[in-house]
Amino acid sequence: MSVEVTVWVVFVAAMITAIATGLGALPFLFVKQFSPRWLSLFNALAAGLMLAASHSLVSEGSGDAPWLTLLGMALGLLLVVVSDRVISRHGAPDVSELSGANARKALLILGIMTIHSFAEGVGVGVSYGGGESLGMFISAAIAIHNIPEGLAISLVLIPRGMSVLKAGWWSIFTSLPQPLMAVPAFLFVTWFAPFLPVGLGIAAGAMMWMVFAELLPDALKDASPEAVATTVVLAFFCMYAFQYAMQ
Repeated sequence: MSVEVTVWVVFVAAMITAIATGLGALPFLFVKQFSPRWLSLFNALAAGLMLAASHSLVSEGSGDAPWLTLLGMALGLLLVVVSDRVISRHGAPDVSELSGANARKALLILGIMTIHSFAEGVGVGVSYGGGESLGMFISAAIAIHNIPEGLAISLVLIPRGMSVLKAGWWSIFTSLPQPLMAVPAFLFVTWFAPFLPVGLGIAAGAMMWMVFAELLPDALKDASPEAVATTVVLAFFCMYAFQYAMQ
């Protein structure tokens, strides 16, 4: 049955993609204790998932406008480096149960994933501008894609002391820009579409910085380089296979 594409249809579809992000925290309902080695491997797993997500963003943006994607990556790198220095200089406010260095890492990953969601929201809105079937397909793909992204967020937050419920809510919070951006992108598709590669690049550049500056150093604290490397590659493999299967 065909559904008329309205602003509300686009908003609800994008909201569903945001809520799906919270599902990534569910596996931690069954895990209560974390040894130092597992904490390190969780960081490696999050690194692999984020690297695969970055690869997907760069590939998608480069298919339309490679130079704009590269510009976005440079902007993303600049943004996250400046943000990190500001937070380090002035101190990070408490994030739920987290404080100090843990709150700093939480702020960084939450900020990076929120920036990432702006680009995904534009993608949903632009896709609905191409018709109902395309919009539904893209929305479904992004919703399923958001689950492992929520897992990556939870892998950073929960082992540092945040509850599963709050990690799930924070994961959803990072995706709220999706419904907020989907509606204007749908209404003004010709204006928003050219800027999508820049947004994808910004998210990719910031995520790659987070992987190499924060997640991998933490992963190597209590796990061997071989174990960390294996976990990163396997996580990348699974995420890439998952994304490819959704195409």
